[in-house]
Amino acid sequence: MSRHGDISSSPDTVGVCVFQYPMPRLHTNEEVFENAKKICDIVKGTKMGLPGMDLIVFPEYSTMGIMYDRDEMFDTACAIPGPLTDMFGEACKEAGVWGVFSLTGEQHEEHPKKNPYNTLVLINDQGEIVQKYRKLLPWTPIEGWTPGNLGTLVAEGPKGMKTSMIICDDGNYPEIWRDCAMKGAELIIRPQGYMYPAKDQQVQVSKTMAWCNQVYVAVANASGFDGVYTYFGHSAIIGADGRTLGECGTEDNGIQYAQLSISGIRDSRANDQSQNQLFKLTHRGYSGVYANGDGEKGVAECPFDWYKTWVTNPKLAQEMAEKVTRSTIGVACCPVAGIPSPNKEEEELLELTNELDLS
Repeated sequence: MSRHGDISSSPDTVGVCVFQYPMPRLHTNEEVFENAKKICDIVKGTKMGLPGMDLIVFPEYSTMGIMYDRDEMFDTACAIPGPLTDMFGEACKEAGVWGVFSLTGEQHEEHPKKNPYNTLVLINDQGEIVQKYRKLLPWTPIEGWTPGNLGTLVAEGPKGMKTSMIICDDGNYPEIWRDCAMKGAELIIRPQGYMYPAKDQQVQVSKTMAWCNQVYVAVANASGFDGVYTYFGHSAIIGADGRTLGECGTEDNGIQYAQLSISGIRDSRANDQSQNQLFKLTHRGYSGVYANGDGEKGVAECPFDWYKTWVTNPKLAQEMAEKVTRSTIGVACCPVAGIPSPNKEEEELLELTNELDLS
């Protein structure tokens, strides 16, 4: 049984801690390494207080902060593996825990010609990197990270629990959760640097996606104010039934800790019926299909036209999305630095299209 409130864990439970680190505002490599040392000390200190802890998760941007200056972003971008991951690996090995750490950014293969990646590493209790994930869906228009090119990943985590990582805005797309879950993820870790005003929506979406995908979710969010944004915290650990096991408030350095049952989630996926979304999606309407004498597996084919189009003709799928939204990355009424505003012809075409759609 998964549970909350104790400091222990057992052979059947993975002790997970989410640490609500205040968003740092850093400018140099020296400041980044000084901050990383604080995180390493937190890993070791938290393990003393939570002896059952198998895994600790830190928020997006917790290592480097947001580099609002482009030169600082490139100057502090790191290689993976490298000195920072070595520091985190040593801390994990010394404490005997796994850890998830944010690196914003990781140097692009063509560094410094191309923007860095927004990256997470999962490090085991031997200090080894077992998963590196690059954010697939940067928070445009503000974030300028190169979109990730490693896809979604699943690794065998602490005590054998199958583990995936996503980052912040990734979590607003149901597709990424389903992809992780269908690949076998039992725990999806979502470090984020999410700010107001989207608190209610972000708390809700992680709970909903846990329910829809029969998966544990660990959210580590930032807190505090970095001079630009205020981060709402509410780091949480969510059960595979979508109910919250523990949730922080808005405090700096808050933690939540819970024990996630390995046998419990596997039993649920094997034996639950009416809410077994992972099974039912690809065995569509199996009760009626069986009653009709057409087999025991239900309908396997994908019934969703747009998803078929996205796979077979991505450009057409993009055009379909533009038809119901817009065709330019910029918005004339609210310019964003670094994003081109639509020219006059594009604006007139967009207005005409909207008028035709309304008529």
